[in-house]
Amino acid sequence: QVQLVESGGGLVQAGGSLRLSCAASERTFSSYTMGWFRQAPGKEREFVALRSWSGASTYYAEAVKGRFTISRDNAKNTVYLQMNSLKPEDTAVYYCASSKLFASTRAHQYDSWGQGTQVTVSS
Repeated sequence: QVQLVESGGGLVQAGGSLRLSCAASERTFSSYTMGWFRQAPGKEREFVALRSWSGASTYYAEAVKGRFTISRDNAKNTVYLQMNSLKPEDTAVYYCASSKLFASTRAHQYDSWGQGTQVTVSS
């Protein structure tokens, strides 16, 4: 199972930016779809963005489209989430996840998950 470790969360004012990173332990990382999800207090985990192993499939939730960018560096086994124009409603714990088989927005189709990193956006 792939070990995933997120970093880069923190406290930022509305309109600011953060870049999250997710480092994977598996040397076959380059063959996995990588996704970002988030979970706000009292809410279900929701899809944010995904990028397939080749980069041919990149998909964003409507709530973040145009503000967030997912990218990956397969040589470094790392996926990134650049978050710009942050809003208070982006406040959540952000998780990265990997999937061997699917380029999916559905959390249950991901095999491995990181521990999460907190993002707090103040108004």
